[in-house]
Amino acid sequence: MAPVRLDLTYRLSEAFGLFDRPGVRLLQPEVASDELLSTVHDPEYIRAVRAVSSGDLPEDPERGLGTEDNPVFPHIHEASARILGGSVAAAQALWAGEVRHAVNFAGGLHHAGRGRASGFCIYNDCAAAIQRLLDLGAERVAYVDLDAHHGDGVESIFWDDPRVLTISVHETGVSLFPGSGFANDAGGPQALGSAVNVALPPGTGDAGYLRAVHAVVPQLLAAFGPEVLVTQHGCDGHADDPLTNLRMSVEGQRQLALDAADWARDHAGDRWLATGGGGYSPFSVVPRTWTHLVAAVTGPPVRGGAEIPAAWREYAARAAGLGPDDGLAGIPATMSDGVDVWWRSWEVGYDPSDAVDQTIMATRKEIFPYHGLDPWFD
Repeated sequence: MAPVRLDLTYRLSEAFGLFDRPGVRLLQPEVASDELLSTVHDPEYIRAVRAVSSGDLPEDPERGLGTEDNPVFPHIHEASARILGGSVAAAQALWAGEVRHAVNFAGGLHHAGRGRASGFCIYNDCAAAIQRLLDLGAERVAYVDLDAHHGDGVESIFWDDPRVLTISVHETGVSLFPGSGFANDAGGPQALGSAVNVALPPGTGDAGYLRAVHAVVPQLLAAFGPEVLVTQHGCDGHADDPLTNLRMSVEGQRQLALDAADWARDHAGDRWLATGGGGYSPFSVVPRTWTHLVAAVTGPPVRGGAEIPAAWREYAARAAGLGPDDGLAGIPATMSDGVDVWWRSWEVGYDPSDAVDQTIMATRKEIFPYHGLDPWFD
């Protein structure tokens, strides 16, 4: 979660002129107040984060603070609350009609629960943005999580709220943190079918991931009819990511951003809030993937094979600690991994011997009937 990921993404988006596009403006987020934080977090937890942030409390492992996943540091409260404030400000601008699309690539901290930090996430900005939309009058909000890890925090916060549809497409919890998010995790008793999980096998690449997404997400969005779409674009499903076992490319993740833009247009009145998320290859993967996301949010996509400006590559090399003799080793030259993205549409048929198809069908059988959909034919 090194902040250099955000610096490099901002600079690469700037290098491609994305912030200068017509109608694009930058919002300056404030540090979220305790009142705002308490819309999705327990007050006792907020006080604990403040205490470790100021140094009054060295750690609070019962609340996930000071663990291996969530080391504490000075001003951890302010940094995390500002990220949450950014996603909430974006949600407010969307609902007010000031913008059609918004992106907070610092956000996407989807593991934080109501009363506990988890998986590098202190405050859950996605959940806070969704809750603000509900408080402003939204009756249906859809959340689609495209991180390699299960979006467990957002799901748990809205587990029994039928107004929120959460869809997470991730590597199975059998092989990856947080060990949850299976097909039969379908929501609370008042909201059955509102939690959707597609738990993909290790080694799934672009073709399998995109097949799964297109076999589940657009069908459910069409049935649910959200007024706003919120998406999380963790790019840790890339083959070069050190923490996961998926095998995606930058092109595959770029396609997901373009798909999300289509879903917002087709199913959510073109109201779309996109966030970042995980991604632990900070120099070669994260900036390219999230710059493609910024482009999809703000207008036409950046061409997959576009050359990366030399000034950015030189800056990234310095940020990576490369010396004069290292050149630009490991710093990508283009916005592409040089692969062709292709997947089989679900309509061509279900293969019961294929592990990806098995998990897709498990989810469709579990969830589709709650929405009046046929798992075999819709």
